[in-house]
Amino acid sequence: MNNTTIAAAGAPLRRAKAAMIMMHGRGGSAESMLEFAGVFAQPDIAYLAPQAPGSSWYPYSFMAPFEQNEPALSQALATVARAASHVVGHGFAPERLVMLGFSQGGCLTLEYAARNAQRYGGVVGLSAGLIGPPGTARDYPGSLSGTPVFVGCSDIDPHIPLARVQESTAALRRLGGDLIERIYPDMSHTINDDEVKHVRSILAGLVQSREVA
Repeated sequence: MNNTTIAAAGAPLRRAKAAMIMMHGRGGSAESMLEFAGVFAQPDIAYLAPQAPGSSWYPYSFMAPFEQNEPALSQALATVARAASHVVGHGFAPERLVMLGFSQGGCLTLEYAARNAQRYGGVVGLSAGLIGPPGTARDYPGSLSGTPVFVGCSDIDPHIPLARVQESTAALRRLGGDLIERIYPDMSHTINDDEVKHVRSILAGLVQSREVA
């Protein structure tokens, strides 16, 4: 997969029933995201976590002008695309792929899904919003076609303004996402148990549908 380092956990792709791509936040690591594989408690899922160069996907705020975050932003989006192609190349339809990210990785995940809208197994943005400065047109082509989308964030997150979360969920709904938004009062910049519950539900639905099929 080019020079991108990918850490893995859970079931091997050759026998997994679904796959999840996990994008870490600024200063985080692929290994830290893979710790959630046990928390999500779905052993039939293949978990893949790319590692950002220098532990950051792009240098400035996700709300900075696009050109300030280039070329890193385009390279980061290409990393998500390569990870998705890697999964599809192992015989998984996009409908069996869940993309999840936290913080900077969550912003990247939501932006990738919006720019490459199709039916995925799920899209999860934790403490995240769509990328771009205020006033960015959210006229993405394509359709998420009923993809389960979950976005969770604090109402006082120091990095993710509430208005951007709400703008993002509105845009993803317009794209056809089956969207659940959860705003948590006074929560810090973290992942909570309710968010974990929603992710488990998405993954369990994919595993169960595979067993029925």
